Amino acid sequence: MPNLSTIFFSFTLANMSSPGTSSFIGEFLILVGAFQRNSLVATLAALGMILGAAYSLWIYNRVVSGNLKPDFLQKFSDSNGREVSIFILFLVGGATVR
Repeated sequence: MPNLSTIFFSFTLANMSSPGTSSFIGEFLILVGAFQRNSLVATLAALGMILGAAYSLWIYNRVVSGNLKPDFLQKFSDSNGREVSIFILFLVGGATVR
């Protein structure tokens, strides 16, 4: 399942607000504005973002590297063309700027 794990990792990075994703700009601007108004609230928000990123990596590790039984892997295949094309549409839609 290397294709699906790669797709899932890219969505995990987007959920973590990594630079280059659309959520990074939003969270960065929110933190900058919050620090100008109230540093305690901004610190708590930053802590929440860090904990959210840690949880995203934890859930990715549990889902991709969890305990898999060989009979389970034989029942299911990796991603097909339909799933890859949907991922490419998400990728193009998220990368285009209006």
